[in-house]
Amino acid sequence: MLSTLASTLRKSPQWALLTLQRAFCKYKTPQRLAIGWVDVVQIEAAGKRQSEALGHLYKAKLKGNSSVDNSLFQAIQHVDISKFHPQDGLKEKDRIESLPGQPKVKFSQYGGYVSVDKSTGRALYYYFVEAQHSKESLPLLLWLNGGPGCSSLAYGAMQELGPFRVYSDGKALYKNRNSWNYAANVLFIESPAGVGFSYSNTTSDYKKSGDKRTAEDNYVFLVNWLERFPEYKDREFYISGESYAGHYVPQLAHTILYQNKKAKKTIINLKGILIGNAVINDETDTMGMYDYLGNHAIISDEVARKVRTYCNFSPNATSQSDECNEAVDEVSKDAGRVNIYNIYAPLCFHENTTAKPKKPSLVDFDPCSDYYVYAYLNRPDVQEAMHANVTKLTHDWEPCSDILPSWSDSPSTVIPLLQEFMANGLRVWIFSGDIDGRVPVTSTQYSINKMKLQVKTEWHPWYLKGEVGGYTQVYKGDLTFATNSSDSFIHNIAQASRPELMQIFRIAAFWDEYNKGPVDTINIMITDKDTPNKLI
Repeated sequence: MLSTLASTLRKSPQWALLTLQRAFCKYKTPQRLAIGWVDVVQIEAAGKRQSEALGHLYKAKLKGNSSVDNSLFQAIQHVDISKFHPQDGLKEKDRIESLPGQPKVKFSQYGGYVSVDKSTGRALYYYFVEAQHSKESLPLLLWLNGGPGCSSLAYGAMQELGPFRVYSDGKALYKNRNSWNYAANVLFIESPAGVGFSYSNTTSDYKKSGDKRTAEDNYVFLVNWLERFPEYKDREFYISGESYAGHYVPQLAHTILYQNKKAKKTIINLKGILIGNAVINDETDTMGMYDYLGNHAIISDEVARKVRTYCNFSPNATSQSDECNEAVDEVSKDAGRVNIYNIYAPLCFHENTTAKPKKPSLVDFDPCSDYYVYAYLNRPDVQEAMHANVTKLTHDWEPCSDILPSWSDSPSTVIPLLQEFMANGLRVWIFSGDIDGRVPVTSTQYSINKMKLQVKTEWHPWYLKGEVGGYTQVYKGDLTFATNSSDSFIHNIAQASRPELMQIFRIAAFWDEYNKGPVDTINIMITDKDTPNKLI
């Protein structure tokens, strides 16, 4: 088996060495495989995970002759009104009575498709869970995963902040007691078309994928979805996401602000954004990653010094020196042996689901969770219950898309958008799990420092049940930076689905209600019968 895999790896363009910047591969779960002089990670061809999708894009952008447009994101001047359609009666058709193997719950859930371009047959799949309580008053929150090209259903809904987790047998679900629908009505979109269950009947659409198309489609989706669910039209709305959603979230928020201003009315009641371990500014994100790996003894001091000395990650760089390329290759060999989302987490060496479900845990991370979700969401009875795959796609549902051949545009920075939000009174919350090595806390700090903001509330710890949950600093203009200690905050919450994460969101969403004084001096109590938590 190993010789066959080795031969495939050498010959097929679908296989490559797992690296941070210089290569990417298709995989769900790693298994050691020795090939020649370097020990690499063998990856099953079942879809690229998020770090590889992001690494692929970064590699393309670092090429001076790359076709990826890295200019600043511009407002979408015109949205074709023919893309907006009546949604009468579609809400009830989307109601999910129960998912196969699901425990009993008291909240409502929905799933289905919203057309974003009927002329090409392009439609996005969504999964929506109403709040566990007080759904009439709690905010509406949209969650987007990154990649680009990775599924919010795969990660956000089924492994991170959704109400359920998949048992190791791939047949049943158990409750996530730290689900964000204890604090909001939560909407997940698989975006862009070609990701997950989302599709286009015009295959050339997939070649046009990029930041601009994604922002416009997500906006069209939201306007149509709010027609389908009119009770949420005036609700406070937040957009949140991880990793490359550090682009998706601000770009969608910018589009909403622009279209509201153009219409001279509030089409979507946007109140703020939340981004975790987010891609913000290419130059500082990249340098911050290498510094983090050096500071955590994943790469040597000598290699870290070479990267700093010989590499130029500015958007104006047209090529990298041989010394830089050699140093990055060395990083790839060293960092390819760890779980880059959580540098202290185990890897998965068992590719299959289990005959009997293992005892579930929301604390002990199971590195093979991708397999369980993959098995569950490819079951016909699950797809039927979720009103998914109605066109009978020619490919399996995958956690990260295999059918998007390229990415047309990806701005080198979204800092101007964050500055715009602050100027317009939107809340901006930026989070970092401090053991994520892909877009680490150093990257986020470097990117925030690039903005040269004045500090409003100095760096200080925040607490949960008397223990330090992380650290936070607030800047003038209503930008809050918070870390989550000993967890990979978003990248991937499945690795540590602890109540700290829920508490951070609660505070972000209910800031006005609970913030009766400076954040570092007040006591905030947010409780319900399921997840009583205290943040001091």
